[in-house]
Amino acid sequence: MKFSGECIATSSGSATTAAVYNTTSGERRRRRRRKEERWRWRWRRRSLPKEGTEIDSLKKALVDSFYGTNRGLSATSETRAEIVELITQLEAKNPTPAPTEALTLLNGKWILAYTSFSGLYPLLSRGTFRLVTVEEISQTIDSESFTVQNSIQFAGPLATTSISTNAKFEVRSPKRVQIKFEEGIIGTPQVTDSIVLPENVEFLGQKIDLTPFKGFVTSVQDTASSVAKTISSQPPLKFSISNSNAQSWLLTTYLDEDLRISRGDAGSVFVLIKEGSSLLTP
Repeated sequence: MKFSGECIATSSGSATTAAVYNTTSGERRRRRRRKEERWRWRWRRRSLPKEGTEIDSLKKALVDSFYGTNRGLSATSETRAEIVELITQLEAKNPTPAPTEALTLLNGKWILAYTSFSGLYPLLSRGTFRLVTVEEISQTIDSESFTVQNSIQFAGPLATTSISTNAKFEVRSPKRVQIKFEEGIIGTPQVTDSIVLPENVEFLGQKIDLTPFKGFVTSVQDTASSVAKTISSQPPLKFSISNSNAQSWLLTTYLDEDLRISRGDAGSVFVLIKEGSSLLTP
């Protein structure tokens, strides 16, 4: 009986020990599973792109794709296709579904970065010549007076000037505005009073010494300096736009504090960047 009792005691003790071990082991497994699940969830959450981060990446990729396209004039068919795809993705993630109800975002000066509007291509092509360049194409919106000013700045070897149009706009839908042009302005040329002439230039593989021309350039520079004040003091030339066809509409399909994508009545697209935005920095 003693042996039997010892056996019973031993058996009972072993069962208790096994139960404790199994309970401890099971708890450890449950804790390990919970830890693994938390780790997997954190990893999935980190792997999922945040909306803001994804939009920022798309914006950067879009602006990068404009490099070397001269605002769309020199874009290849492959580059155009890439730009269209990026624009479509951004439009699908538009953070401002009703742009005309967010006039504070529309307000300000916007710099044209890209367009598919072929009507601007002849103008942009003039900038491919060395004598005249298109420095900037911009659109300034004043939401308080409901006015729009489109401006093109030109630069030449002796002067800079600009051509602008002033227009009124009316809100027609949450995304669309109607624009009526009223006035054109030819800016007063600002004569450059400093001309920098290089020592030589390379033409068809041959270096041409420009030193003999420095005296002539100095004479031109002196003349330019003398007339600069006279010309710059003249008022800009203004003319009215009374043509009944001088109207258009603009549909804003993407808008945030940095970037605006608009589509015109001819099906063309315009991508503009807000003045002061980091997207303008190469």
